[in-house]
Amino acid sequence: MKKECPECGEKIVGRIDKKFCSDACRNSYNNRVNKDSKNLIRNTNNRLRKNYRILEDLNPDKKTKTSRSKLIEKGFDFNYFTSIYTTKAGTVYYFVYDQGYLPLEDDYFALVKRE
Repeated sequence: MKKECPECGEKIVGRIDKKFCSDACRNSYNNRVNKDSKNLIRNTNNRLRKNYRILEDLNPDKKTKTSRSKLIEKGFDFNYFTSIYTTKAGTVYYFVYDQGYLPLEDDYFALVKRE
């Protein structure tokens, strides 16, 4: 009994457990099957990357202060961050990888870089 490639329908030649006729068919099939979830992941990673670059750009000395309006002007999205760190005193920092920000009074933020 000859198996057929699930992507193009050609006969599969080779190992008995081989599922696709070529790497191209395997890649094409998996890209098609995972398209929706990959778009969500890609969009989320793009937003995280943009936020990271903004924080990195505004915080070259590893510790500074900036305004909410400056972050928003550069396109920062406060809904996307990778972790939250709460100090013993109860202060809450939001991090995008190793770049963090702390909400302060009057719409200002302390920017920090975790070592």
